[in-house]
Amino acid sequence: MILLNIENLSLYFGEREIFSNVNFKVDQNDKIGVVGANGCGKTSLFKQLIGEIPLDSGSVIKSAFAKLGYMQQHIIRESDITVYDEAVSIFSDLIKLENDIESVNTIIDSGNHSEEIIEKQLQLTHKFQDMGGLTYKSRTISTLKGIGFSDEEISLSVSVLSGGQKSKLQLAKLLLSDADILLLDEPTNHLDIEAVEWLEKFLMEYKGAVLVISHDRYFLDKITGKTFEIENCSLIQYNGNYSQYLKLKEENALSLQKKYDEDIKEVARLEEMIKRFRSFNREKSIKQAENKEKQLERLKAELVQPPKKQKKLNFTFKANCRSGNDVLLAENLSLSFDKKVLFRGVDIDIKRGERVFLLGANGCGKTSLFKLLRGEYITKGSKITFGTRVDVGYYDQGQERLTQENTVLDEVWNEFPRLTETQIRNSLAVFLFLGDDVYKKIGSLSGGEKARVALLKIMLKGSNFLLLDEPTNHLDISSREALEEALLSYDGTLFIISHDRYLINKLADKIYYLNENGVQTISGNYNDYIETITFLDNEKSTLKVEKSSENANLYKLRKERQSEIRKLKTLISKLEKDIDETEKIISENNDLLSNEKITSDYEKVLSISAVIDSEQNKLKSFIDEWEDASIKLEEFLENPL
Repeated sequence: MILLNIENLSLYFGEREIFSNVNFKVDQNDKIGVVGANGCGKTSLFKQLIGEIPLDSGSVIKSAFAKLGYMQQHIIRESDITVYDEAVSIFSDLIKLENDIESVNTIIDSGNHSEEIIEKQLQLTHKFQDMGGLTYKSRTISTLKGIGFSDEEISLSVSVLSGGQKSKLQLAKLLLSDADILLLDEPTNHLDIEAVEWLEKFLMEYKGAVLVISHDRYFLDKITGKTFEIENCSLIQYNGNYSQYLKLKEENALSLQKKYDEDIKEVARLEEMIKRFRSFNREKSIKQAENKEKQLERLKAELVQPPKKQKKLNFTFKANCRSGNDVLLAENLSLSFDKKVLFRGVDIDIKRGERVFLLGANGCGKTSLFKLLRGEYITKGSKITFGTRVDVGYYDQGQERLTQENTVLDEVWNEFPRLTETQIRNSLAVFLFLGDDVYKKIGSLSGGEKARVALLKIMLKGSNFLLLDEPTNHLDISSREALEEALLSYDGTLFIISHDRYLINKLADKIYYLNENGVQTISGNYNDYIETITFLDNEKSTLKVEKSSENANLYKLRKERQSEIRKLKTLISKLEKDIDETEKIISENNDLLSNEKITSDYEKVLSISAVIDSEQNKLKSFIDEWEDASIKLEEFLENPL
């Protein structure tokens, strides 16, 4: 079923064309990746779909019942309410319904048992259940924990959250919004790998459609089945995930280029024939020339020139000198803040030429560990030794080492004053700072532009050991690919913090996984890491099974005993309710016998007395059964296997 139909959509900023004649359909359960260079209009397209940016031309036709969900519709404002209360507010209709049910229940408890009020209670309860009222609170908690909020953070006030935490809270509200089409713009930003994996599972099981803008290629490969690329002001559709799109795009480009080259050859051939026919200057040859001219006009009209290639980064890292074989040896690294232990007992051993990645949950101290290695923190008992001729280059994910007031040109030139202005400008051009771009202030640059400046400075420094903290953050896909190629050909040593699983798979030959109690070392890339973790988990499970199989009879008896205990507890609970209800019935009927109007009616007295006798017999039976069950339960609990 088609949820969204886009026809001839266009967008202009002034006279600048962003895109035009965009056409696509979104079916139920479609999972679509939206890719393209920074600034090509991906986010603007989403804003047109929700009506935030007016349409210059074309139409957005939405199915009558389809509901669009977009992160920016769930802006988190400063307030003193908790993270949980902010997230659960997405269910305002259910919360109101729950309050209405509570009000009706209060009326009933006060003694109003009218048919009208009972019917209202039933209607509200059924509506509440049908809308998911029984699970909305647990779903809220599950979603918050899934995207990385701890139990402690769920109770925090919204006003104390960081920007990244607020973005995660926005994402949680969007995922809980029950939209039929989710519009996700860089949803993996601020998420650690575990949270991204949870999000992947959520989206793969999601029953609606998803359009996702992302630079996370591993994420796109995992969840998408279609890819929309915005390039050269057009939107091109490909069937398949990101990797399949790359293959199809390359095949299409080769096919287009081949056809274009053949058509150009044909144009040249026809022009030569026309020239020759005309040179004969005969009636028949002139007629032939005219026919060929018509053929040439048709061919030129149908000629499709391959799209212009976008300007891309293309650079290399090269070490100025070769280090010794031992690059870094760190022993017993520990770090605490305000008596809270970030990590302890961390040992690291990195050799020349290794490509090592440091992984771990957000907040576990990865960046702090890098700062410890660089001498920004000093702790007792830790030992850090860099090898001979090791020259360290550092990439700071926060770009705090850039001077905001500097121009791009001055930022680089100040650090490398021996280079000429021409040399600096040529280097900046490699990183796509052309013309007057070099006079932009650092403070006015986008995150991607700042990242390019920082990478250029590392390239010019020529260090042989690079500490890179989230180097692909803020980079678009083509820039990430250029960085990968540069790092692959780098002749030095790498130690990288990253959540980019595509990058880890392409580069890593060793992984350190950081937690409070040290690091776990895994040889290989991210897929090897997953395989190792899965193997270790399975091995633990196997050991448990082997242990239980050695004591099979005891295990079976314990299971049977636990089952019996659960049954007895359930029975006792039921009998206690039966006893309470029976005693209540007996008490109510005894009260009736105190009423003079009833005691004067002999038949009513006999009837009520019969009810009392029957209920007392039931009560005795319930009490006897309760006593037997309680004694048996006590015996089980006093004599465990």
